[in-house]
Amino acid sequence: MTSRGMSIIVARCLSSFERLFRLDRGLPRSNVRLVVDGLAGALAIGIVAATPVAAQEKPSTLGLGIFTFTSGPAAAYGMPGKNAADLMIDEINAKGGIGGVPVSATYVDEAQGAQGVIAEYRRLAGDAKNQVMIAALSSANCLALAPLAEQLEVPTVGWNCDTHQLLMDGKSKYVFRPSGNTVPEFIAYAIYLLDRKPDVKTVAIINPDYAFGHDAAKIFTAALKALKPDVEIVAELYPKLGSPNYQTEISRLSTARPDVVFSNLWGADLENFVRQAAPRGIFTSSQVILALGETVLQRVPLPDGVIVGVLGDGWWMSPDAKAKPETVKFAEAYKARFGEYPVFPSIKMANALIYVKAAYDTAMQKNGGKWPTRAELAAAMKGSKVETLTGTAQTRADNDGLVDQIVGVTIKTPAQQLPMIGDMVRYKGDSLMPQAGQDPLAWIATLKPEFAKSLPKPGSYK
Repeated sequence: MTSRGMSIIVARCLSSFERLFRLDRGLPRSNVRLVVDGLAGALAIGIVAATPVAAQEKPSTLGLGIFTFTSGPAAAYGMPGKNAADLMIDEINAKGGIGGVPVSATYVDEAQGAQGVIAEYRRLAGDAKNQVMIAALSSANCLALAPLAEQLEVPTVGWNCDTHQLLMDGKSKYVFRPSGNTVPEFIAYAIYLLDRKPDVKTVAIINPDYAFGHDAAKIFTAALKALKPDVEIVAELYPKLGSPNYQTEISRLSTARPDVVFSNLWGADLENFVRQAAPRGIFTSSQVILALGETVLQRVPLPDGVIVGVLGDGWWMSPDAKAKPETVKFAEAYKARFGEYPVFPSIKMANALIYVKAAYDTAMQKNGGKWPTRAELAAAMKGSKVETLTGTAQTRADNDGLVDQIVGVTIKTPAQQLPMIGDMVRYKGDSLMPQAGQDPLAWIATLKPEFAKSLPKPGSYK
């Protein structure tokens, strides 16, 4: 039987299992999906075992499964990632490919939801030419795919999913996240805020209602409370991901009149919020922090003084990036091809592909030049240190990445038509991360004001 035929049978069986458990056991749908996905994983192992494993002979084409949002509101964030992948793959192939093999990407649209994303992952993993997956953008999808990656033993690089929950158990063998996680990303904002506005008393939060939004709120709040215990959180708002209208939330922010508004909205959600909040005075009545604000600098007008960053080091105009000829070339090529400069999701995707190529190079150096297996690629990623377009991605023993954090504020300069990031700071990746195996929130609770005083200050990164 063909792999496709077996997949159809599996899908029908899973549908029957789901109806059986939901109707006869009375389980909530969320629990049913956990049961069904577990059965699916076991069945998928059988399917993959029945197909050829990663061949050691050099293939004619190297396939990569790349997961991002290419439709819906989140595509405003996801398409820059796809664009960067297209450009970077073209550049890799122009230089001879990876190990002399041309690279070809298969894109999976995460807008179809977790069930479809999981099915596509299984399908791609069943083809031996797809040795590595670059997945995913959404934290929810990464959490759904991680167990499957371990079951199927497929090296999977999380190019953008930031939730710190992904690798907390330290047991992963095949899931890697070179771009870092929510812990340093949002501690960085708390430290930067207190350096710029040490007398802050009240803070409101408006984040998307899923893992990434709730994780960010917990981390940012915990860091503020540890470093300045008298800070009060006066509102926590969690609009549904993909909401087109934020007038209700903006009204609540206007009523609360906090000193600071913190948000990690992203994609079209962030664009809509900015367009709706600016006319109602949110940016003048409060210090606004837009954790993913760099992604909208070319699309919506932001006033000076908004605290923004890039959830890592992926600012194409940073001093380190401008000092690298290959990064300058990439940014200009991106602008020429897509009509705008790369935003940090573009840089994260490009850096993920650099990371994957480095793993192939290392694996082939270690095995005498043979085409590597999936296990050899995973071993090459473990503990690796890779130079990227914007810095260094160092992989820890738990497969999480240590990446520097750049934060600054929006400024306008005569030399640029769009807002830039000024008054920047660059925190070292390991300075804001707990040790592998430590509970992040428990570690944050131990931080003292002296901790922040030891770190570089706004304006020091020039």
